[in-house]
Amino acid sequence: MKASQLFIPTLREVPSEAEIISHRLMLRGGFVRKLAAGVYSYLPLGLRVHQKIANIVREEMNAIGGQELFMPVLVPKELLDESGRSSVDVLFPLKDKNQRDFFLGFTHEEVVTDIVRSYVTSWKQLPLTLYQIQTKFRDEARPRGGLIRGREFTMKDSYSFDFDEEGLDRSFQSHRAAYERIFVRCGLEYLVIDADSGAIGGSQSNEFMVLAESGEDTVLLCDSCGYAANAEKAGIGRVESRESGVVSRESRVEGTGQPTVGAVAVQSKIQNPKSKTVSTPGAHTVAQVCEFLSVDPTQLIKTIIVTAGGTPRGTPVAALVRGDRELNLAKLAAFLQMGPVEMADAVVVQRVTGAPVGFAGPVGLTGVRIVADYELQGTSDLVVGANENDAHRVGVTPEVDFAVSDWADIRVAIAGDPCVQAGCTGHYTEAHGIEVGHIFKLGTKYSRDMKAQVQLETGENRDVIMGCYGLGISRTMASAIEAHHDADGIIWPAGIAPFEAVIIPVNMKDEAQCSAATTLYADLQSRGVEALLDDRDERSGVKFKDADLIGYPVKIVIGRGLAEGNVEVGLRRDKSSTEAVPVAEAAAHIATLVNRLKT
Repeated sequence: MKASQLFIPTLREVPSEAEIISHRLMLRGGFVRKLAAGVYSYLPLGLRVHQKIANIVREEMNAIGGQELFMPVLVPKELLDESGRSSVDVLFPLKDKNQRDFFLGFTHEEVVTDIVRSYVTSWKQLPLTLYQIQTKFRDEARPRGGLIRGREFTMKDSYSFDFDEEGLDRSFQSHRAAYERIFVRCGLEYLVIDADSGAIGGSQSNEFMVLAESGEDTVLLCDSCGYAANAEKAGIGRVESRESGVVSRESRVEGTGQPTVGAVAVQSKIQNPKSKTVSTPGAHTVAQVCEFLSVDPTQLIKTIIVTAGGTPRGTPVAALVRGDRELNLAKLAAFLQMGPVEMADAVVVQRVTGAPVGFAGPVGLTGVRIVADYELQGTSDLVVGANENDAHRVGVTPEVDFAVSDWADIRVAIAGDPCVQAGCTGHYTEAHGIEVGHIFKLGTKYSRDMKAQVQLETGENRDVIMGCYGLGISRTMASAIEAHHDADGIIWPAGIAPFEAVIIPVNMKDEAQCSAATTLYADLQSRGVEALLDDRDERSGVKFKDADLIGYPVKIVIGRGLAEGNVEVGLRRDKSSTEAVPVAEAAAHIATLVNRLKT
């Protein structure tokens, strides 16, 4: 391709809308253009990168036996009703002329399950892996970072179908290995971490994370054993075991902090003379209470009323964490095993505690299960809500002033917390990452609700066992820039660069330079090298700046050295690597260089 014929609308100024490096460089380099919040057009350079990533994904999916299909964007509401997901808050709803309800596809578990239940009836037809590369739509409240979190984006989603757990394990591991090869070919360093399954559901999931300062996910890494997890998932190890039936870290379900047997505290008959109610007018947040009572947040217990069971009017539960900690709803839901857990609304809080939001406390709370975080064990002289408007209780000691139904790991892990892995004495450090892939063991979550069954060899009917596996094509593109850039622009990995090499004649009015550039361009094409000939009638400085901004892996400059029979060949990732190469050897040298960069 010749640059004079290619639409590359580069920008010199940084667009005010751009928040992070990849967003800025994609806009400045002419890769994408914003149409609306979280909605982007891919311009020619951007589409080339997008297609290269998609082709790598397609090759690796085919290599593990995946079969590509293409499912509709429009999904009937009644299909999502079958799985109970028609109320997911990121859905784009719409109606057709007949007022029938549809959603724009945000993921396709229900659609693919509907296909399989219609045509797959015997265990002999399994295992089966189906995948697609398609646009997804999610009504994100705060789209950000260009392609990092958009409302319209491209994803590869695949689905495995097996008739036993061993088959699911094989499908899960083959996808994990395929993802590892994909990200290596895309030039990305990644971590595979434990993750929460979220709205997708399932028993196990792993995220593939690219570490980047701009990443919106907090990743916790053990400084000893190398274990890594999303902060939403990371379990917190116990430094020591305690008495009263509390289980040690070794006897918990690995990675969840959930006891293998419940440990229910019994209300002590000892009266606590320090415990009393004090007036705290207008103080209902942690900061306000701390200021009013001149205490530290570590001396507070936050009593958070939640509802378990998936509705705002579900079963109320009181969750207790220290004042400077955050409740982890996913951990609490996993511990309770009662379905989804949500924050209770003001009506429920008032009914359960007798007080408005901000004044809930565990002392005197009746008829409600109280689940307290392990960190509160052995503490005393604490401040809690008094279950009265404008009042708190001071001098409180757990298991003396109130009974704890269950002790559990229910808070968000942070840097410095002990690693959850059995036998490990390490602690977490914190990094930020961008999620580029997520793989799930779904089990029978969708097949059970949608009645997708196969008949086994014994004649028994069994729910199909599923896995699902997502990989963000557009997000991988942005993540590559976040991981590979400098002050001058993008440094594309060779496997996904829009062009592998750029040829820059310094003076377009010099016939010798133009002739050498055209000959080299043709020779590189014949050798399978994707080269761009920058034949624009622009100053050489403009061409050099554009080459650095766009990030071609190899740059060939044809200038004054041509008089001595040489061209200059350099790498974008190492500007000190420039060397003079004889014109006659240049094409072979560059082809070898490009192939080496891609391996």
